[in-house]
Amino acid sequence: MARARRPWLRGGSCVVKYKIGLAQSGFFVGNMIGSGIFGHLADSSLGRKRSLIAVCVASAVFGCLTSLSPSFWLYAALRFLTGFSSGGMGLCSFVLATEPVGPSARGMAGMSTYYFYSIGIAALSCTAYLTKSSWRALYIATSLPSLAYALAILACVSESPRWYLVRRRPADAMRVMRAIAAGNGRSIPDGASLTLDGSSSSSTEEEAAATPAVALSVLDVLRSPLTRARLCVTVLINFITSMVYYGLSLNVTNLNTNLHINVVLNAASEVPAFALTTALLDQIGRKPLTIGTMWLAGAACLIGGSLGPMKTARMVCAVFGIFAMSGTFNLLGIYAAELFPTVVRNVALGCMSQSAQLGAILAPLVVVFGGAVPFAVFGTCGVLGGVIGFYLPETKNRALFETMEGLEADEKVRLRQCLETNLNSSC
Repeated sequence: MARARRPWLRGGSCVVKYKIGLAQSGFFVGNMIGSGIFGHLADSSLGRKRSLIAVCVASAVFGCLTSLSPSFWLYAALRFLTGFSSGGMGLCSFVLATEPVGPSARGMAGMSTYYFYSIGIAALSCTAYLTKSSWRALYIATSLPSLAYALAILACVSESPRWYLVRRRPADAMRVMRAIAAGNGRSIPDGASLTLDGSSSSSTEEEAAATPAVALSVLDVLRSPLTRARLCVTVLINFITSMVYYGLSLNVTNLNTNLHINVVLNAASEVPAFALTTALLDQIGRKPLTIGTMWLAGAACLIGGSLGPMKTARMVCAVFGIFAMSGTFNLLGIYAAELFPTVVRNVALGCMSQSAQLGAILAPLVVVFGGAVPFAVFGTCGVLGGVIGFYLPETKNRALFETMEGLEADEKVRLRQCLETNLNSSC
């Protein structure tokens, strides 16, 4: 929006930059806090579906209220609340979309959700152009779709059957599974039952329902050496990925090229990244693809930083960097969902989302240096992230686990098999 339409941003350019940066950082801080809170609620009392509906409605309300802001400080506060409410939107919808899907199709199902992110970025650019005369209209136009999304979820989407299981509601889980089977033109035998990892298959629904519900937190993730190591690695990789991705997106202001063209190219580069990672996800596996895309982004950034005043060539390198990091960002979601059991899956993804928001907060601080510095920093981070990826296990074609005990028991069996067959490269 033009400065003439922003009466709060009076004073020198330093004051303007300070206020703009404060509002932007406030949104990401709220997003970081909301990711952790709604991640826990989605794993515990609220569930995936109700948490998603709640964040969508809250995001729409706070977004519309932002358009009515009479002062900067109220505007900044509402941006924080909008970020807080939208913090759980992505992770809740992703988990809800992937948990009911089997191993053979989970990668494609998870990756397909990210196409809509790029569509949203492109739509935002068009919406901003159409509402350029009024920033208030822009906020209303971009907030109302969240409310429509909440209504669609309420009418068309079922709760995750895995969440029902860990909450000791097997009858509800079976009801959802029968509905899914019916939608696929199949049926589930009357005598079939659903059980948690390590539970007796002979347990009745009454016995399962009488067992206390499983409700774990991030502390439980950290108590287990297995999940603690996985969480630390995935959080660090997600932090690096986010900082590089958002940093390259913001660095377009330092390239001295057409801003609108850059935004469109960045959004357009993500679509083939999604398609390529979807095609390769089940071919070469999660781990090699994570390492490869991070190294590709790192190489593109390092090359871009060495090109000096060649604006077009640097822009191409930045687009390739965003292309690669988009692929990393997308496959990290499905990868992390497979690394953690149902009882803490949203908690773990919430921690990853928080680390991503921290990376997004720090990215502008790198961009302000300008010149070759952002490319050098982002390139080094990309290479480092690829190295860290070697510490993660491969999860291709492996079942999702509901409990910590089931995950740890499977890991012990897998390690024993690796030692017996001496196939350390597959571990």
